[in-house]
This record gives sequence, structure tokens and C-alpha cells, in this order.
Amino acid sequence: MNRALELAVLGMGSVSPNPLVGCVIVYNNKIIGEGFHQKNGEKLAEVNAIESVRDHSLLRESTLYVTLEPCSHHGKTPPCSDLIIKKGIKKVVVAVEDPNPLVSGSGIRKLRDAGVQVELALGRDKALEVNKRFFMSMVNKRPYVILKWAQTADRFLARKNYDSKWISDEYSRAIVHTWRAQEDAIMVGKNTAKYDNPKLTVRGTAGKNPLRVVLDQKLELDRKLELFSDGLPTLCYNLNDSKVLSETEFIKVTGKSFIEGVLTDLGLRNIQSLIVEGGAQLLSSFIDKDLWDEARVFTSPKFFGDGIKAPDINIPYTEEPLMSDKLLTYRNK
Repeated sequence: MNRALELAVLGMGSVSPNPLVGCVIVYNNKIIGEGFHQKNGEKLAEVNAIESVRDHSLLRESTLYVTLEPCSHHGKTPPCSDLIIKKGIKKVVVAVEDPNPLVSGSGIRKLRDAGVQVELALGRDKALEVNKRFFMSMVNKRPYVILKWAQTADRFLARKNYDSKWISDEYSRAIVHTWRAQEDAIMVGKNTAKYDNPKLTVRGTAGKNPLRVVLDQKLELDRKLELFSDGLPTLCYNLNDSKVLSETEFIKVTGKSFIEGVLTDLGLRNIQSLIVEGGAQLLSSFIDKDLWDEARVFTSPKFFGDGIKAPDINIPYTEEPLMSDKLLTYRNK
């Protein structure tokens, strides 16, 4: 199961809104097949694992380990549970049930009804961690929210004039681009868009660009900014108007609190994960409303002495030394 979980994460950034799934097939205490879900719309983990087995006659005496319950419904691909039954696999070990209402235990029931022995919950905690984005989306109907910022040693995000280039070092900035390629969407507030004029794209590493999201409640931002003028998709949430101009979709938020309304709409768009990159007011709003799941904070050895203060998170964190910076990671339990 540990190997299956290692395989699952190889699909990071390529399978959303599907879950990350890894699968291993064992015969006589030896792995004879393995696979993972590589890309949305393509073959699922169980299919890839079964197809990797050279001698299919061994499948009837093999055990299949999979990180998420095999599906039982027709989507872009046929049900994996049907293939497992067809191949005569007699034992399946599942780390965790699928929270998707289209599955939600029905895959396990189908296997058991066909005489397959199913064991559940081996490696459950690790499986939940691997698919934390998928579970957040399915259960809470909103993206998994990752707050990210860089701060000085005296905990400032920027100078008084909003200048923040560069607090973190080049190595830390490269890590951020890897993260962007792994997540569905990335968000900034009005001031960050105005003063930094960010592209919010993936550079220096392989991977897709996340969907860009900017919050501009009164529609005050200049349309010549990169987010609106470089030909790439952007969602602009506001309180005034809904319209589409070129590659920018403007969405009027009504009803709930502004941030809750934004997260609800992103959930409806099957956005499973969101990086919030600033600024300070936006980050603090997510913290104050307890609408965050993880915070990744680069802390530089630099000192500003004065400026715009970083948000406060008063819970334990893990610390990882990098080049000249430290990475602090907070988890909102």
C-alpha cells in the first residue's frame, strides 16, 4: 500500500478533478504489476496496473492494493470494479472509501457481491493526506485552500510602499513555481495585482498554469495589468457585474460573505485546490474566517524594520531549512 501511495502522487497536477490513485498487484508476495492515474480522462490506476502484468493468468491468485475505492460507474472510462471482477482477482485491499456520491461504497459492494474479498482502511490516514484536495472538494464543496507568503525575519510582507521584491531567495521562488503546477487555481487580492502586477503562471518548470483568480470588489484594477491582458484565463470576482471580456470572466458575488461566495463558485467549477498568494489583508481574511487548510510561509534572514505586517497564525508549525530561507508549514486541523 505504501508503494501504491507513492505511485498515486505521481499524478499530481494532471488528474484533477479526479482523485490521485495508485495501484499495486501482488502475486506470491511479489509485485507483478503497478500503475497510477496519469491524466484526467485517461486510463485509471487499476487499469494501468492490470495491463502492466505480463501473465494475466496470475491475476486469479493475486491481491490488488489500491489507494481509493474502485469506481462502479461509467464516467470518461468504464468502471474499474467491473474489470477487477472480469479478471478474476479474488482479493482487493482498499485504503479508503470514495466520498464521491456516484461511488461512496458501491464499488466495494459490487466487488463483494461478486465474491471478491475486500479489506478496507489499510493506510487510510496516508490515503486521506494524499487526496486531501479531492476529499475537501467532495465533502465541503470548496477548494483545499493553501495560503502562501514570504516574510522577513522581523515578519514583514512588504515595505510601506508595497514593494516586496525580493524577500525570498531564488531557490524558494523556484519551489513556488512547482507548487503552482500542482494546484488548480491561484489567487491574489487587488493590492497585490496593482502593485506587483504578477503573471501567476508556471515558469522554470514543467506543468500547466493554474487558473488565475483576482478579487477586485469595486472593479478598480487597470485592464492593462498582466492578469487581464496577456491572453490567459482569469476569473475576477467582484460586487458589481458579471460579464466576459476576452479571456477574463468577471463574476458578481452575492449573498454570502465575499470570500465564502468566491469559494462556493470555485467549488461549483470543480476547482479542488487554491493557492492564495496575497496580499496581507486577503490572507488575514481567510485566517479570520477559518477558511484555510494549509499555510506555507517562507521566512527570509532579511530585516525591513517597518512595513506591512505578515498575518498571524497561532498554532504549531513544522520548519524546514532551505538555502538562505526557512519554510514554515501550518496545518489547520
